[in-house]
Amino acid sequence: MVDEVLLERVVDLARSQGATYAEARFQEDASESLTMRNGRVLGVNTSVSRGVGIRVLVGGALGFAATNRLDQESLTSAAAEAVSRARAVSSLMRSPVEFDESRVGRASYEVVPKVKLEDYSIEDRISLGKEVYSAVGGSLRQAKLSVLTFGVDTHIQKKVVVNSDGALVRSTVPRVYVWVNFVENIPEKGTIQRRVEFGASGGIEWLKEWRVVDEVAEEAKNLENVLANGVEPPREEVDVIVGSEIVGLIVHESAGHPMEADRILGREAAQAGESYVKPEMIGRYSVGNKYATVIEDPTVPGGYGFYLYDDEGVPARPRYLYKEGMLHEPLHNRHTAKVFGTFSNGAARAMTYAREPIIRMSNTYFKPGDMSFEELLEDIKLGVYMKSYMEWNIDDIRWNQRYVGLESYLIVDGEITKPVRNPVLEVTTGGFYSRISGVGKVLRFYPGTCGKGEPSQGVPVWFGGPDVKLSKIKVGVAL
Repeated sequence: MVDEVLLERVVDLARSQGATYAEARFQEDASESLTMRNGRVLGVNTSVSRGVGIRVLVGGALGFAATNRLDQESLTSAAAEAVSRARAVSSLMRSPVEFDESRVGRASYEVVPKVKLEDYSIEDRISLGKEVYSAVGGSLRQAKLSVLTFGVDTHIQKKVVVNSDGALVRSTVPRVYVWVNFVENIPEKGTIQRRVEFGASGGIEWLKEWRVVDEVAEEAKNLENVLANGVEPPREEVDVIVGSEIVGLIVHESAGHPMEADRILGREAAQAGESYVKPEMIGRYSVGNKYATVIEDPTVPGGYGFYLYDDEGVPARPRYLYKEGMLHEPLHNRHTAKVFGTFSNGAARAMTYAREPIIRMSNTYFKPGDMSFEELLEDIKLGVYMKSYMEWNIDDIRWNQRYVGLESYLIVDGEITKPVRNPVLEVTTGGFYSRISGVGKVLRFYPGTCGKGEPSQGVPVWFGGPDVKLSKIKVGVAL
């Protein structure tokens, strides 16, 4: 960690040079990764990124500069550069940037692992990779395992955030991530491919909870059944149970992204896309029925996107993006909050010290209901259960979307029956959230790396939800 006194001096220096606001953020990202293919090591990589990003507000314009040198001279030079950049464009600002009056924190927190990441050796990781490869190959009876790639990534992120409004926040968050990608082949049936991911904040204790070997082997066995025996989905309108993995992806893409305030204002139009949401729609427009509640919460314990304070020093809290179908609360930083006449809800995050904080998701999920899986099934005469997906896409404003099922099954008279091959769920955002007729009570989370911004920033997130039932929807088939 850097001495925060040094960061405070840099903030004071920027203020003395004309900045009405200044922040200095130290960030260190230390990671170690292993990659294997078919039980053999492809590579081991370790990396450390460490430096300070400095952001200032001068004449209604933001300026940013960064350095990986932590001495007083280098930080002073970076602060001067940030001020100079902001001043150079301040006269061009049509709408001067202003920050809201959000309360900022003075705090220190860390996620304490039960089993430290550094205690998980390369040999331990290799052993797990070999075990996964052996278990998947051993689970197949008809299909051949064409290829299996495996990886374990561990990451420790440390931050110190200081700004001129009084914030001083220190944090340490370790994360662990495991992924497996495999391809099965039956010559007369073709191939099927699956990527399985596990990720959380914390330590190696997560591996025991995830049961990686058993989970992946079970998925491989189930997908062999889909490949060998899958039938086409029904052609008529039927009830569809959408599995938690797909639900999590849907809420991330069709609730999380369009409810980012910078997207709503058009800030991301030329970079990561636009939004169907307009500022005047917040609190007035209904996108779904009473079941449609989507929550964004950085404070979920163990969340892959966990944090307690954002990179502007604002305390994190749950944000209800959609609440019982209504557009409720966008994700804000201190600038967009000022534009909307509200307060920041702590959504500013940066990927590394060399990137400015921008509005990001963290842990986004569909609110669980009170139904068991059996209760979701029981009144379906004919339907489809799409448990996982193979591919997806969504349009630029996050309205029209398409998901192709991977492990999927036919539902007949309230029972799971034959596997279904390549069912397609093609809906609008409003169509999905308004057709919900039942919500499961088991909440599951899945890790991802969400990309946004220019230069691009990828940050760890969780997306999740329960199983969700949709009434009377036409299912397509991917050829």
